[in-house]
Amino acid sequence: MPRVVFVAPYFMDATLRFVDAVASLPEVELGLVSADPADKLPPRLRSRLAGHYRIGKPLDPGALLHGAKMLGHHLGGVDRIIGSLEQLQVPLGWVRDRLGVAGMGEAASRRFRDKALMKDALRQAGLPCARHRRTNSAADVWAFVEEVGLPVIVKPRDGAAAAGTHRITSVDALKRALSSFVPEMVEEFVVGHERSFETASIEGHPQWDSHTRYDPSPLTVLENPWIQWTVVLPHETRTSDSEAIGPVAHAALRALGMHTGLSHMEWFRRADGSVAVSEVGARPPGAQIVSLNGWAHDTDMYRRWAELVTLDRWNVPPRQYAVAAAYFRGQGEGQRVVALHGIEQAQAELGHLVVEAKLPEPGQPKARSYEGEGYAIVRHPETLVVERAIQRLVSLVRVETG
Repeated sequence: MPRVVFVAPYFMDATLRFVDAVASLPEVELGLVSADPADKLPPRLRSRLAGHYRIGKPLDPGALLHGAKMLGHHLGGVDRIIGSLEQLQVPLGWVRDRLGVAGMGEAASRRFRDKALMKDALRQAGLPCARHRRTNSAADVWAFVEEVGLPVIVKPRDGAAAAGTHRITSVDALKRALSSFVPEMVEEFVVGHERSFETASIEGHPQWDSHTRYDPSPLTVLENPWIQWTVVLPHETRTSDSEAIGPVAHAALRALGMHTGLSHMEWFRRADGSVAVSEVGARPPGAQIVSLNGWAHDTDMYRRWAELVTLDRWNVPPRQYAVAAAYFRGQGEGQRVVALHGIEQAQAELGHLVVEAKLPEPGQPKARSYEGEGYAIVRHPETLVVERAIQRLVSLVRVETG
């Protein structure tokens, strides 16, 4: 029976879905490391843990190592160390190296986490991605702009979910940006439709993949607070998109050193049909994409992930549906939701297609991310039906903040 240490810094709902999935496996003995106390867990989940160890700094490698060692003493050893968050991947790799635990080590984890290292590795492997440069000064940024021109993207090297990422389209905008901060990385702006590509791998060998379409791109959503974002997962597992990016995506995972787990790639499809890799995460995707795949394949995808990372097992049934998510984002100057408009009409027209929803509620704080204050997921066997439904949904529903 594998002895698994799961690092869950704080008991957020999204994180607990992954913890619960691992805890539900009868073949696994699970210990949990967190900054939150065990009594904050739902009683049903807490009762299925073989151990819990609380640490003060849940992203600190030294603290994680100590927590893993203490749980190892309690469990009689540690066979796997896992976590679902982007920010944990390098510390977890460092701890695996120190304890000799199977999985991705620190060096490979850094190639996924540090976007400059990532693109270095991709370009060395001959894979298409934006030209880029590490930057430590304003002079570095100006030199890159003189070389490739505007627009450019400036970002941190270890960002996630487009946090800290800015599109710079003019000299004046660049001057303003550099007067307030110096980015860690600058890259050319790639024009194209943004997509995602997920891969399940076991010891570096792809077992399964899936792809979604973003409308519009997350960066465009961040730049325009009024836009309600959508993600579509087509019924078809093989499309022109998957045929174009699949070989590139699998080659990218080899170049970066993917081991066992579910990875999430964001990429662009240019007007001429060519592709460019944007970023790759060695962790499950956000934006409800795990849930979308669960609805599309009529299976518990969180449990499938848990089996993958603890038991090296991947058994997902064929896809049966197209699925899409709409993210409802507050519009207005205020910082709290005051009303939800159009939901009655949306329910009347589209309620029969909705399989999951978390609707914004009056009084809740305005969200900072592009996923907004709530979402709804629709499902149907035909991709076109889902595409039309999700566009109608974001045209009807409006979240008012004040």
